[in-house]
Parts: sequence; C-alpha cells; structure tokens
Amino acid sequence: MGEPKTTAGCSFAAIDFETANYDRDSACAVGVAIVEAGSLKTVEQYLIRPPTERFTFTHIHGLTWADVERAPTFREVWNELSAKLRTVEFFAAHNAGFDRSVLGACCARYRLEPPSLRFVCTVSLARSVWGIRPATLPNVCRCLGLPLRHHEAASDAEACARIVLAAMERGWTVR
Repeated sequence: MGEPKTTAGCSFAAIDFETANYDRDSACAVGVAIVEAGSLKTVEQYLIRPPTERFTFTHIHGLTWADVERAPTFREVWNELSAKLRTVEFFAAHNAGFDRSVLGACCARYRLEPPSLRFVCTVSLARSVWGIRPATLPNVCRCLGLPLRHHEAASDAEACARIVLAAMERGWTVR
C-alpha cells in the first residue's frame, strides 16, 4: 500500500458499527463511506441480524431486535460489502479500536478472513491535526462544521470520511 500524498489519489473506507450488546460480535448495523480518488463516492448502511436477540444498546442507537430479525447476517452483509472494498487503501473509524474489534469478532464468528487493512483513528487525527478535545464525534463534527446524526451508522461513517478528507486538505497523510 502506497502513501497517498494528496486527497486526489486516495481511496479509503470509513466504517462504523453499532452493536446490540457488549459482545463484539453483536453488530446490528454497519455504515460505510467509500472515498475514491479523494472524493466521497458512496455512503451506505446495512442492518445486520446479530447472533442473539439480546439488545442492551437500544437507548444509544434506537435499534431493536424487531428492526433486525429479518436482516441478513454479518456473513451475508460482509460478502456483499467486501466486494465494494477491494480497492480501498485503509479503513478510517472514530475510536478505531472499537470498530476494528467488532469487525474482527464478527469475522471470527462466521469464519471469515478479516481484512488486513490498516485502521486510521479519527479521534487521534482530530487531536493531532486540530488539537480538538474532547475528540468525541459530535464535538469534532461541531468544530469542523460537519453534519452528524450520531449513532446512525451511515452518518457516523460519512462524518469519519469527511474528517479524514479535511485532515488531508491540511496536509496529513496516512503513514
């Protein structure tokens, strides 16, 4: 993977998972914003049927078992999504450790090979490029003037993509 020197040639995907409960393999939604050649091309959200009906985080994202009981499993979603991610150079996520761990746990549950792409954390990026603290997604979006419907997976993913693009405009490059 080469280093993108400008936003013009950069391709990446911002990803955001919502989970049903504390289990990392309980993804119930994923949002993906795909940037190709430095431009935001697509923003998509997929509902996912987690392995159990146990929902603990409805108060955060508003999703319930009734919303996802007929949704595809992670395996089905990932089979479709991974084809769209073939050309990306890296993933971006806000608090990337969380999203990386959810992706890894879901891949492990369904015996799928997890992608080997690097994750860029937009929390760290907001702190290092702009000195934003606290670096919560709502606060970073407020500081940068980005729209956000927090904990809606597609909106969170799009915000992360826009944070990376804004950082690249300021001269940041992925290392």
